[in-house]
Amino acid sequence: MNAVITASQRRALRALSIAYFVQATGALSVAGSLPAISAAWQLTDAQSARLLSIFGLTFALAAPLVQVMFGHWRRRQLVLTGIGLFGSGAFAFALSPSYDALLASRILMGAGAGFIGPVLVALGSELVHEEQRGRAIGMVLLGVSMASLAGIPLAAWIASLWGAKALFALVGGVSLLSGLNILLTVPDERTGSHIRLTEMVSVLSQGKYLTAFLVVFFITSGVYSFYSFIAPLIRDTYTGGTQALSAALAVLGIAGVLGNLWVTRAAARFTSERLLMAGMTLLIIDTALIALLPKMLGVLLVMLVVWAFATDLLWPSQQRRIVELSSVRHRGIALALTSAFMFGGIGFGSAVASWVYPLAGFYGLAGISVTFILLALISLLLSEKLRKPVVIAEPCKNEA
Repeated sequence: MNAVITASQRRALRALSIAYFVQATGALSVAGSLPAISAAWQLTDAQSARLLSIFGLTFALAAPLVQVMFGHWRRRQLVLTGIGLFGSGAFAFALSPSYDALLASRILMGAGAGFIGPVLVALGSELVHEEQRGRAIGMVLLGVSMASLAGIPLAAWIASLWGAKALFALVGGVSLLSGLNILLTVPDERTGSHIRLTEMVSVLSQGKYLTAFLVVFFITSGVYSFYSFIAPLIRDTYTGGTQALSAALAVLGIAGVLGNLWVTRAAARFTSERLLMAGMTLLIIDTALIALLPKMLGVLLVMLVVWAFATDLLWPSQQRRIVELSSVRHRGIALALTSAFMFGGIGFGSAVASWVYPLAGFYGLAGISVTFILLALISLLLSEKLRKPVVIAEPCKNEA
């Protein structure tokens, strides 16, 4: 059967992609806007980076719990609830009078994202025929790449021009508009399944799943231990200002979108495991080269092209692998746990970076980034070994 994605399905997938764009921009714009946030609330870079960490750790806890407590809701209802919480948290961030209030608002945004992220991928994969799932997941995750291309650089520019408070007020408003778009274009037909806590524990106790989740945990730890401090790195190591940061974010975004578009088409020709291996290998080599090559802004921008391309090979491939690995019954919880480990890795990686950077600087960040990606590579090899069924040979019968 030669299935195609219909026009109505494309509109629905675009709406889900836009929602992912808004969530990713609101979640990760802290990294590109560290100077503006630090200036608005008189914070250190490390304190501002912890706003990214608290979001990631909250998401990591919320995503699986949402599946246990509310997984039986219709998927669209889950997404719209999450968008409401996420948008409210963004407005609260803009109005926060203190650092404690900033932390509370990021917790609210993280809880809202726990409703959104895992469900967007599951919903997108269920809108199309099985033959088109890889492409549909890539279309939904294109929103994350577009956040890198346009959202995060634009957020950094808005924060530098109008301040961080205006930026997060805008994130709140656009979040609500993305919810309206989903309400109008995405069918409300897909129901979730009631997941018991024992089922989640059962999934986590299976080696093939746990090692697969550790792949994404260590990938995001490696990526965000470096990315969360991109602004201070450019300022301190490459002596660049706001324009240099905007150029770096734009390069990351353009190369990331190219990587996403390429992997969307490559999904039909290569297995998710091969794409993951290629992306991680590229990332390790490129990060090592960034550390070894001369500290010139032009050299960094060239290396960031490869870095972003490699990174965006990983996200769709990892999500596709989880869909292929999991049963229909456990797909929702598996994707929720994937997102939980993903944002847990973001929180852990950026927290480690906030501790390492003041002590070891640029080379410390590069070193822990490579270490985390190597651990992800080892986890993938273990996951593949555990995924393959054990074949027990029948004993030979001796002829009389």
